[in-house]
Amino acid sequence: MCRNITELRGLEPPATETEVEAAARQFVRKVSGLNKAPVGHEEPFEAAIAEVALIMGALLDELPPRRQPTTHLPPLRRRAQAQAEAVTA
Repeated sequence: MCRNITELRGLEPPATETEVEAAARQFVRKVSGLNKAPVGHEEPFEAAIAEVALIMGALLDELPPRRQPTTHLPPLRRRAQAQAEAVTA
């Protein structure tokens, strides 16, 4: 169902809170079928994202290390890498 959700397990350095929150946001958007909360329903939408992020963070903390690192970078890291490369170019 959520094949476009980013893998966060096994990243070096480990996934940041921002990356976990972004993945939680992707998940809630996918499950709800909404890109943003309907007017007047922002609070429950954001609460769901926060709760999913909390649970995902706890899960990532408890899982054993990966045998092989993930083969791709999450979107936030790709953007940061592209910006760093643009500055050095």
